[in-house]
Amino acid sequence: MLQQTQVATVINYYTRWMQKWPTLQDLASASLEEVNELWAGLGYYSRGRWLQEGARKVVEELGGHMPRTAETLQQFLPGVGRYTAGAIASIAFGQAAGVVDGNVIRVLCRVRAIGADSSSTLVSQHLWSLAQQLVDPARPGDFNQAAMELGAIVCTPKRPLCSHCPVQNLCRARQRVEREQLSASQSLPGNCDVEECAPNTGQCPLCAPPTEPWDQTLGVTNFPRKASRKPPREECSAICVLEQPKALGGAHILLVQRPNSGLLAGLWEFPSVSVNAEASGEHQRAALLQELQSWVGPLPDTRLQHLGQVVHTFSHIKMTYQVYSLALEEHTPVTIVPPGARWLTREDFHTAAVSTAMKKVFRMYGGQQPGTCKGSKRSQVATLSKRKKPSPGQQVLESFFWPHVPTDAPSLNTAAQ
Repeated sequence: MLQQTQVATVINYYTRWMQKWPTLQDLASASLEEVNELWAGLGYYSRGRWLQEGARKVVEELGGHMPRTAETLQQFLPGVGRYTAGAIASIAFGQAAGVVDGNVIRVLCRVRAIGADSSSTLVSQHLWSLAQQLVDPARPGDFNQAAMELGAIVCTPKRPLCSHCPVQNLCRARQRVEREQLSASQSLPGNCDVEECAPNTGQCPLCAPPTEPWDQTLGVTNFPRKASRKPPREECSAICVLEQPKALGGAHILLVQRPNSGLLAGLWEFPSVSVNAEASGEHQRAALLQELQSWVGPLPDTRLQHLGQVVHTFSHIKMTYQVYSLALEEHTPVTIVPPGARWLTREDFHTAAVSTAMKKVFRMYGGQQPGTCKGSKRSQVATLSKRKKPSPGQQVLESFFWPHVPTDAPSLNTAAQ
């Protein structure tokens, strides 16, 4: 759960998860549908699927006994990479295995003044080598957690608390800052600091390139160098909230299940179809209506209404949903749907295995319905009050960490990156 997600967000999900499946055997017997329902909202949904598949493998193939080394954990369990394997092996089983996550990368790059792109293969290999050399063989789990916490609450991405850092005297980035300040005050050129460079060997692969000069205003945050990120590719989808307002037992909406592989695998969503972003409204309507009819048969196209658009960015995709609605007011109630589709009440929708994107779409649909107060002052005040009150998970974190954090430390919301 902590891969790609902050601790404050994870803790409530973790608590619910452990209450439902306290043992590996419990999780191994769970269905993917149940896993997706509890994971909904955490994102990167393949992680939940891998976790359940891993539990099943451990129970069925290893008799419920977890692999105990970083090498076997990475080889045996789906979705477990080098960092996760090292963290589990060191913290749970005492193996002297180093770990490198975003926090550790930042600490090591600053301590050793590594200015090259930290995501490059060469720098990554060097960081892993450093982490393995540094890990304390007597207390590897404690050491690794301390290194990660150092990056999370002291050596932060912005406004690091250098004066409170326990390794400040070893930090080459801080030494570089002091040297640059001294040079500036004496009107002398600054000295270039390099990481393990031999003389006369040309450009060091661990140093910042000449095109990335030292920025006096950034201080130690000159390290690590930010890698250039590819912008997410843009896609467009026409999507429809199809509702039977007069269905038996109350209004029902149609959800269909995504394929078992790929983006949001196995989750439920409103019927949709990929469309060209430049396509006309009529083309979108025709394509969407054809998709709807493939699930429930002939439909009155005159009631297909465009509500607006919802934009949601996944890790590598910026998706624009053109949101439509269609209410089957006088249409013959649909009681039979093919496999992979189901009718749910609005209440059931909120507990179903649906993505955050679908919840955004449903909020737009709900805002268009009679009797809603989407823009009312009361709802806005309620939203603000909710934002001000920390979640139970945040309260637990603050009560645990706060006694050990200086009073000028940033909040954990910004520190736990």
